Amino acid sequence: MADAALVLTGSPSLAPLLARGALLSPFKRPASDAEFPHTRLVLPGLRVDLARLAAYERVCGFPTGEDALPPTYPHVLGFPLAMRLMSGRDFPLPLLGLVHTSITMTRHRAMPATGAYELTVYIDGLAPHRRGTEATVVTEVREDGEAVWESRSTYLARHRTQRPAEAPREEVRKQLPPVAEWRLAEDVGRRYAAASGDRNPIHLHPLTARLFGFPRAIAHGMWTVARCLAAHGTRESCHVRAEFRAPVLLPGTVTYAAEDGRFELRGREDRLHLTGDVYST
Repeated sequence: MADAALVLTGSPSLAPLLARGALLSPFKRPASDAEFPHTRLVLPGLRVDLARLAAYERVCGFPTGEDALPPTYPHVLGFPLAMRLMSGRDFPLPLLGLVHTSITMTRHRAMPATGAYELTVYIDGLAPHRRGTEATVVTEVREDGEAVWESRSTYLARHRTQRPAEAPREEVRKQLPPVAEWRLAEDVGRRYAAASGDRNPIHLHPLTARLFGFPRAIAHGMWTVARCLAAHGTRESCHVRAEFRAPVLLPGTVTYAAEDGRFELRGREDRLHLTGDVYST
């Protein structure tokens, strides 16, 4: 668990954090037993920018104008705090190349868009992974002292390991029936970046994506989760789990499939991009 709390007076600006993380990345030495920051970042009295929220709802497919936050939006609110921790000198994993591999989210009740919230973000630990080291980042949201939303995200830094962990046994999942085919425009990454603030260059343009080994820009993983939940629908109190399997190239066509609380995105030749579950709590 995290130790000391650092109370912030405002949400950090993402652009300088991304730049700092990129500059420091070549000097990082990732390892699962490395030291990591134990500080809890706390941001009290946060209010949602309704214009930015509406832009997020439009790009993700959620209805606009409702006085309730989409189930994925608290991740957007907490992301700058997570980036402040992961871009720091004392975070051992390089920000460049860090891959968001999974997220679990629990919403305990509806969250009014006009509410005032307190965010808490901290790093819960590092763990060995067969391809490197994985960090777990926890985000908690409270309203009037009551926990209303929480998440756990895992981020993977790929590197050589002396004793790689055994490959996990893949859960045998029956392929879900297709519900819809989505044609994704080339600018989805830029539109989501403008609404969320996550302007990672791999999502913005083919030229910047190629610098990191992608043939074209790729969709944000959290956009794919949000788009699936917008199509699936969620109750006021719900639990969501999602795993990011393979990047979605832009432009592109994907198949959204769902059944009995499970959902997935598939691409050409049934390549699996995203798997997830959502259920009421």
